[in-house]
Amino acid sequence: MSAKIYGTPVVQGVAYGTSAWINRPALPPESAPYLPDHVREDEVGRFLEASDAVANGLFEKASHTDGEAAEVLIMTASMATDRAWTKDVSTRIRSGIPALQAVMAATERFVIQFETAGGLMAERVTDLRDVRDRVLARLQGIPEPGIPDLDTPFILLADDLSPADTAGLDPATCLGIATKFGGPTSHTSIISRQLGIPCIVAARGLGEVHNGQAVLLDATQGTISTGIDEDEAAERVRLDRDRATKVSQWSGPARTADGVNIDLLANVADPQSSHRAHDAGLAKGVGLLRTELAFLKTSVEPSVDEQTRIYVEALEPWAGHKVVIRTLDAGSDKPVPYATLRDEPNPALGVRGIRTTGPFPKVLPNQLDAIAVAAMASPEVDVWVMAPMVSTLSEAEWFVSLVAERNETFGVSLKAGIMIEVPATAILIDQFLEVVDFVSIGTNDLTQYTMATDRESADLAEYSDPWQPAPLALIKHIAQAGVRAGKPVGVCGEAAADPLLAAVLVGMGVTSLSMASGAIAGVGALLADHTLDECRTGADAVIGAHDGADARYRVRVALGLLSARG
Repeated sequence: MSAKIYGTPVVQGVAYGTSAWINRPALPPESAPYLPDHVREDEVGRFLEASDAVANGLFEKASHTDGEAAEVLIMTASMATDRAWTKDVSTRIRSGIPALQAVMAATERFVIQFETAGGLMAERVTDLRDVRDRVLARLQGIPEPGIPDLDTPFILLADDLSPADTAGLDPATCLGIATKFGGPTSHTSIISRQLGIPCIVAARGLGEVHNGQAVLLDATQGTISTGIDEDEAAERVRLDRDRATKVSQWSGPARTADGVNIDLLANVADPQSSHRAHDAGLAKGVGLLRTELAFLKTSVEPSVDEQTRIYVEALEPWAGHKVVIRTLDAGSDKPVPYATLRDEPNPALGVRGIRTTGPFPKVLPNQLDAIAVAAMASPEVDVWVMAPMVSTLSEAEWFVSLVAERNETFGVSLKAGIMIEVPATAILIDQFLEVVDFVSIGTNDLTQYTMATDRESADLAEYSDPWQPAPLALIKHIAQAGVRAGKPVGVCGEAAADPLLAAVLVGMGVTSLSMASGAIAGVGALLADHTLDECRTGADAVIGAHDGADARYRVRVALGLLSARG
């Protein structure tokens, strides 16, 4: 019998193949005999050795991964050695609880805390439980959990996927992904987009699909179909393959069909991913250089010299191009040991981004010193620097003054900008543009805060969709303010990597789009098929849309892509 299950599409594509469910391993019993006193310290040591091994394995995966996938893996790795968690586990072991049971009990305590906090912290629950499962596997001497090892290509189904699961996928064998939970900005979505694997999330009825069943995954419509005619499925895949071939053959430069140049930039996380993005040859520069890597992998603040070395290496390949460096976005889901408040009641709305300068006043000035010195050492690179989570004009003015001091002291010409993630900043954008040199829109957080939603909740996935009319209205408001002020407005959130939405953003007046380097060809290929006026028509089409699905439909009609809905 045929059936069709609906979810939220996050990575475009059509795939047909055999379903393969991934399930988390069964947990050990919740209770076990108490440990004798004389073995407890050895058991603590065994646990710490296991947690270190898990962290090192995830850091190793991150070193071979680009863009946001690397950042996600690094954040997950840091959880395995988080001092609060490891201390809790160790304390339980020293009280006589065996390591397996101590790990489970401590993890559930933090799960409750994360879920209570909501927002970005709640979405880390999957990551925390993945760390738990990996440490439990190490303690038991069995392989860490992961993707099923199959001889034939498959479509991966799961309740949810951890970053380590998703980052290890091979697009040659994993034809598509569908999950019951997660949202458009979840880790599964982010990494799937970077890998170019068609992906649907928040498919609540996914459990109706059995393991080994033939399924057609259409991540244009957001459907998973069973019992479909094989010839029909093959034709749907063939049509999508034509689109994919065009993407694979696109080599730039990025411009619309009528020859208007568009800056397509790369999101990078460290020197290695910066060099890989440059070597790929498609990015015009870097629109987001995340700096968390230097801070997450150490328990103490890196010195100015240490930071400078990292920034110089990241800037090195981009002579003649711009690189936008985001200052430390600590707090919430990025718990940097020396720049994050513990036990905040709601971290997503708490001390994060530029707000950390209150309790940790030296971190930002030290970082700006390092960026300025790196700019001195890289005179052929156009270095821009921006602050995250700016909410008030006084914050923006203060940040601009700090950058101006470095320009005068070090003889450099850093441009000073801010991230637009908070609706308050978007509303007053004209005033902010009088202060800063540029702005960059973080669509993930702007959507989350505008829609007042936990972006990881499957029940709220449609609210987290960047196609929602309200955040799109704010983005257009920001872009048009940039046009009036004659100042650059970029987008560096996940919305920039959606080819169809990228055309809308260009039509709204956004001047640059920054994304994982693997997504650039898809965006460039679609823009090459449409004129700037057509992009503007697409941008106008979302006005009056009822929801994200309606906005997508309206843009497809406006751009003559209605047939892509199937």
